[in-house]
Amino acid sequence: MKNQDQNKSYPLLEGFKNPQDIKQLDSNQLNDLSEEIRHKLISVTSVSGGHLGPNLGVVELTMALHLVFDSPKDQFVFDTSHQGYVHKLLTGRRGEKFEAIRSTEGYSGFLARDESEHDAFGAGHAGTALSAALGMAAARDLRGSNEHVVAICGDASFTCGITMEALNNVTSATQRLVIILNDNEWSISKNVGAIPRYLNELLTNPIYNRLHHDVGTFLNKVPGGEQLIKIGQKAEKGWKSIVLPSSLFEKYGVRYLGPIDGHDLDALRKNLEFARDSDEPILLHVVTKKGRGYKPALEHSERMHGTSPFDIESGRSKPKKKGAPPNYQDVFGRAITRFAQKDKKIIGITGAMPSGTGLSHLEKNLPEQFHDVGIAEEHAVLFAAGMATKGFRPICAIYSTFLQRAFDQIIHDVCIQKLPVIFCMDRAGLSPNDGPTHHGLFDIAYIRCIPNAVSMQPKDEDELVDMMQTALDQNLPAFIRYPRGAGLGVPIKDKPNSLPVGQAEVLRHGEDLTLWALGPMVQDALAISDRLRAEDGLEAGVVNARFIKPLDTKLLLRNAKASRLIVSMEDGVLKGGLGSAIAETLMDADANATLHRIGWPDEFIQHGTNVSRIREDYGLSRDDMMEGIRKKLHIAPLNV
Repeated sequence: MKNQDQNKSYPLLEGFKNPQDIKQLDSNQLNDLSEEIRHKLISVTSVSGGHLGPNLGVVELTMALHLVFDSPKDQFVFDTSHQGYVHKLLTGRRGEKFEAIRSTEGYSGFLARDESEHDAFGAGHAGTALSAALGMAAARDLRGSNEHVVAICGDASFTCGITMEALNNVTSATQRLVIILNDNEWSISKNVGAIPRYLNELLTNPIYNRLHHDVGTFLNKVPGGEQLIKIGQKAEKGWKSIVLPSSLFEKYGVRYLGPIDGHDLDALRKNLEFARDSDEPILLHVVTKKGRGYKPALEHSERMHGTSPFDIESGRSKPKKKGAPPNYQDVFGRAITRFAQKDKKIIGITGAMPSGTGLSHLEKNLPEQFHDVGIAEEHAVLFAAGMATKGFRPICAIYSTFLQRAFDQIIHDVCIQKLPVIFCMDRAGLSPNDGPTHHGLFDIAYIRCIPNAVSMQPKDEDELVDMMQTALDQNLPAFIRYPRGAGLGVPIKDKPNSLPVGQAEVLRHGEDLTLWALGPMVQDALAISDRLRAEDGLEAGVVNARFIKPLDTKLLLRNAKASRLIVSMEDGVLKGGLGSAIAETLMDADANATLHRIGWPDEFIQHGTNVSRIREDYGLSRDDMMEGIRKKLHIAPLNV
């Protein structure tokens, strides 16, 4: 697909050979460069989709970092790193691979150590920058080198426990660290909780801001003013405590400077130079505007945080095809709202993802039964566990990849106590454009080993609602995984069924082999069954496994006696997955059966254009699966 603005020239940006080139530009050229970068970001993401709003907000900040520091010797650690597109552009990653960002042919939408020497630390989940940067700074001190380490943290990352844990250890680990607090009041949705309120108090304190601005303006106009500013900044720590109630960060031993206009390149440069030359850990509170320079991104911050392809003039996403089935998250969001309207004890909980999970439906209709705890998955799970002890039925809507962060809480606080918390895991399977940090491929394996857990996956959107009803009817922890994107268009029943726990669904009988499939793989199993009958004269049964735990062992063992081959098909890693559960069951029963497992290999799956393309690249297309089954049955390949 060609970029809508392929004829636009970028004389400054395209002239960059390395990040040092930015230091040769004058102030007018720097302003022009910021405009070129914003134009490039809007143009590219309008075609490829991506994290537009966060990157528009950090243009000047990223430029200032490269003006003051020397990458890759000096190292930048970006929290989440979805705001790293500007950094990519300034470190030579342009051209066709940037135009195709987040696709199979393009760069990752996040920072990755194997992509560039300028990516000091890879990331995709929030809250990791400060801990990683602190570890890098401590290692630098131990080996006696002199590079600078800069942590660029979003304000929402300070709602993460791991960030506060790192803050608690800064002064005991190093005396030289630069921390950027990029404050734009948003993570994906509006930030919630006490930390954002505290930061807002710092931003809006009239006495401090007036003194900070007026004194700085005056000193910049008098001879020797810049030197006086440096002296004043050293004295600022004392008088600031007079006009502010306290500084949270300075209680941790970290010097606080700010608020600083994150779009004033000159102010950013001066403050970064001061921080660079200081002999104490310093936090710069930088205030940016998410979506700056593009009106639709300013007006629709949540929608244009991570956007699908859109029309540049209007900012509207490309319309769905007429009659396209709803996304799984919308089906979930509407279903939980219906359940909650009938039962006031049903509570929806998310970690800063109300729109992405579909819980925005509940938030809009029943706000008193909705909780957004911010980017704090561990707290979300414990919070839900606490509610469950009081007779409530909390439903945690958390992406599969993010639920990994609360593994201990799942075991220690929910499952050991048999608390009936329900986990609805969106993005189970591939999140194709986002890559290995966001693929939900591990949840089957990490949940399967936990006692007291019921784990299931629907074959379609109607069965998703049935599984929600099933989970509500149990008095145990329940996990429901489902993929990103559209369902099959199966109508939702008015009254959902409660499924027999641990009972699979036989969709097709077959004497020669039986395909045990989960979720979207059910459709692949049906198609392969049709082909085996048409091309090889084989009768292949199809089982919608539905329940990963408990597994339908009775049906499985009957199939093992009757079939030449059992095939497991899952959208998760093979290690510890459904196929492993089937293999263990067959082995424990001394069943004389042959098993062929289909799933993702023991490696981290890279980003790609779409699910189909990634499956092709990893040997999981329908043709590949078909040939793997035929090989197991000792049938010659069709092309021989």
